[in-house]
Amino acid sequence: MIKRVRASDVRLGMYVHEIKGNWLEHPFWRKSFKLEQQKDLDKLLYSKLTEIWIDTSKGLDVEETKRVDAVVNQVAGEPKQLVKKPVKTVSLEQELAVAKKLHSKTKAAVVSMFGDARMGKAIEVEEASVMIDEINQSVERNSNALLSLIRLKTATEYTYLHSVAVCILMIAVGKQLGLQGGELKQAGMAGLLHDIGKMEIPDEILDKPGKLTDEEFDIMKSHPQRGWELLKSCDGIHEAVLDVCLHHHERVDGKGYPEKLSGDVLTLFARMGAVCDVYDAISSDRCYKKAWSPAESIHKMASWREGHFNEKVFQAFVKTIGIYPNGTLVKLKSGRLGVVMEQSKKSLTAPIVKVFFSMKANAHLPAEIIDLSKGADSIEKPEDPVKWNFDLDRIQGV
Repeated sequence: MIKRVRASDVRLGMYVHEIKGNWLEHPFWRKSFKLEQQKDLDKLLYSKLTEIWIDTSKGLDVEETKRVDAVVNQVAGEPKQLVKKPVKTVSLEQELAVAKKLHSKTKAAVVSMFGDARMGKAIEVEEASVMIDEINQSVERNSNALLSLIRLKTATEYTYLHSVAVCILMIAVGKQLGLQGGELKQAGMAGLLHDIGKMEIPDEILDKPGKLTDEEFDIMKSHPQRGWELLKSCDGIHEAVLDVCLHHHERVDGKGYPEKLSGDVLTLFARMGAVCDVYDAISSDRCYKKAWSPAESIHKMASWREGHFNEKVFQAFVKTIGIYPNGTLVKLKSGRLGVVMEQSKKSLTAPIVKVFFSMKANAHLPAEIIDLSKGADSIEKPEDPVKWNFDLDRIQGV
């Protein structure tokens, strides 16, 4: 039986059926689980939650002296679909505050989810869909916020945050391609779970700092098949998610793996997954190589696109993140340096930048936001951030 109880009445052994409210405002990434650890009970008791729903058929009931406020009827076991309100666009500064919290919580959720997969437990698809909805809404409010955060990862946390990044990119590119509703959610879920098979790859191979041997590389290349086998046994996994998991390393020229598919045989979702996966991989620090800058990554991918990527999808990807993606250090024709903050809707080559340094005076300037699409200045070329040793994350405010 499903019951509503005061949060203060919850105790170990109860099965939490649902936590009402915004996913970002409660201390758990799941909304349904059995309460078995004291630390989780403490989190709940010290949170701002006032009530939750429990399932007495899966866990303990409240004491008779602590009557519930109401008993849900039979259909209440399946929460009603809420009518979605239109999402209003907001400024980058406003959305960054939400996006940082969402990015951090999604990382924790992915670590937990992938840990469950490594232990042989089923993926909580319904719970993961809550994350996808939050990411989708953030991208809709202002896509620049989460797109500015995707490169914030260390080599040691790459596997988890790479999945978060590809999820964000898949949703953003999907919007650019006109996907909506369920298709957009499937794209996000596919990005989130595309590398789940890496949980079955030994750590000594996954985290090896040097070049893999041929044998080790063959094991690494088995992760799409391993992930597909893991996901196909889970309830609620859409075919599109399985497709991206299995085929995100395929290429349009047929030289990818594991099935060497090519051209029109590859689905739209698989083509999207290939582009998003490669971009985040080459623009991230790995245990065996340093990251390329965002602009350099786009330049490299453009030089490979004929064999690697579907042209339509690659063009949509570039329209989404720009020729000079957020976080790119650029030299302006005025001799000033700036970091790209947002993409302009008017021009791929004229983003919104934060100018902060004069190359002529070799000195910092008061920070100024400039929309280059208005013609006040223009980009001469991208600059190497390592050469200048600026803390671009701090300057961006991410």
